[in-house]
Amino acid sequence: MVLSNTNVVAYCVYVLRSASDGKRYVGLSSDASKRLREHNAGKVRSTRSRRPLVLVYQETSESLAEARELEKYFKTAAGRRYLESRGF
Repeated sequence: MVLSNTNVVAYCVYVLRSASDGKRYVGLSSDASKRLREHNAGKVRSTRSRRPLVLVYQETSESLAEARELEKYFKTAAGRRYLESRGF
């Protein structure tokens, strides 16, 4: 018998770039496309004045803990350098 786990939640660390000022925003969500719509609709206070935002990078993980660690890394100086070196 094969069991399938249909309740697997993937967590996505995403990087947005502001089209107005060119700055990056790093976030975490279980639905990156929905979260991007929320950012661009002005529902996220930290990015409201920086709209429109474009998704430039995302990385998915099945582990929330792993995704949080990656998000934290991208927010460090080393993580910002990593993103810059790859054009994000």
